[in-house]
Amino acid sequence: MTSTAPPKSGAREAHPEHLGHVIFIAAAAAMGGFLFGYDSAVINGAVEAIRSRYDIGSAALAQVIAIALIGCAIGAATAGRIADRIGRIRCMQISAVMFTVSAVGSALPFSLYDLAFWRIIGGFAIGMASVIGPAYIAEVAPAAYRGRLGSFQQAAIVIGIAISQLVNWGILNAADGDQRGQVMGLEAWQVMLGVMVIPAILYGLLSFAIPESPRFLISVGRDERAREVLKEVEGDKIDLDVRVAEIDHAMKSEHKSTFKDLLGGTFFFKPIVWVGIGLSVFQQFVGINVAFYYSSTLWQSVGVDPTDSFLYSFTTSIINIIGTVIAMIFVDRIGRRPLALIGSVGMVVGLALEAWAFSFDLVDGKLPATQGWVALIAAHVFVLFFALSWGVVVWVFLGEMFPNRIRAAALGVAASAQWIANWAITASFPSLADWNLSATYVIYTIFAALSIPFVLKYVKETKGKTLEEMG
Repeated sequence: MTSTAPPKSGAREAHPEHLGHVIFIAAAAAMGGFLFGYDSAVINGAVEAIRSRYDIGSAALAQVIAIALIGCAIGAATAGRIADRIGRIRCMQISAVMFTVSAVGSALPFSLYDLAFWRIIGGFAIGMASVIGPAYIAEVAPAAYRGRLGSFQQAAIVIGIAISQLVNWGILNAADGDQRGQVMGLEAWQVMLGVMVIPAILYGLLSFAIPESPRFLISVGRDERAREVLKEVEGDKIDLDVRVAEIDHAMKSEHKSTFKDLLGGTFFFKPIVWVGIGLSVFQQFVGINVAFYYSSTLWQSVGVDPTDSFLYSFTTSIINIIGTVIAMIFVDRIGRRPLALIGSVGMVVGLALEAWAFSFDLVDGKLPATQGWVALIAAHVFVLFFALSWGVVVWVFLGEMFPNRIRAAALGVAASAQWIANWAITASFPSLADWNLSATYVIYTIFAALSIPFVLKYVKETKGKTLEEMG
């Protein structure tokens, strides 16, 4: 019997001749992740200053901090459709403009209300970057390197977080430890928010130096340019004509993904969409962004000096980077699922120890010495295990796990769920901490523990597969 199987392009074994160039392309796209991390965490340095300047309580303060996440959810939900219409590169450029406008507006607010508005604009840019970055990298990266290159998104996020905390610490020292002290004619917190204009402009410039996704090019009939990009990123040892045909066939066997395509199954969405939503929600419900949005306030609430609290925020960010590097080394070696499980166990331990430490009464406005050290070390342990696991593998999974026919729409829904979950944690933390800080960390511990059976039962490994093999 004669086989009718189509010829293979060799894409699974593709190795580009100039891997450094492919790394540059992925790194440039991940600059959106840097801004995502920077914009998300820079507010950490302004929390108490905003409370003081506008004389607001914990609940109102939480809404100003968290309101950017509403913009994130909208940006994430719409980015996939926009990218399918005008291309991935144009999306990056729109996002860069929004980051720039948000940075200037947030640094020069007239009132609390327009500060909230500028944060929503920045949030929309973050949401777009959260979708476009991993999707674009997944589409240009050779299969053999996709896990590591996909990790660039999270690496850029954690570097952005760390740089924002370092910049905040430097500006605070320039203002003699006062978040409302004068620096360059503005209050210190305004300068902290305004500095983001520099990486925002750089992101826009880099978007002109990288090629459009070959999948988008083929979708709009630019096959010759797609061949050039595929040769650039996958090498000339693959059969370019067959490779273009593979991608074209995969796209012609589908229609443009819409929200309607995600519907089905027992509970509204298709099961694979619920798995993506579950990964996104668990990533946030362990409370990771409390460590980046509120860490300075958290440490000050248990008696740590303000300048030291900013320093601890920075050291936590460095641990975050170390964990991310570990994940990038192992994500293609041991797989996504094992890393997720290892991270979940480590997070349970770190969060449980924090809950225990915060259960003790303050003495002279501070935690007892032993509990204070346990809380500090456990916070770093929690961030380390999050970074070497869920921080990276969720973005890699979301870029890989969905079938071609629903990828853009499903990724948008999953990323939107992540931002809504992020908002829920961010908006609730100040009030929960006022109620019972220890119990708040018990809640986060429970979610970390529940992530283990979720991964074991519902999440399938995607290591080493091409995107066309996902269905």
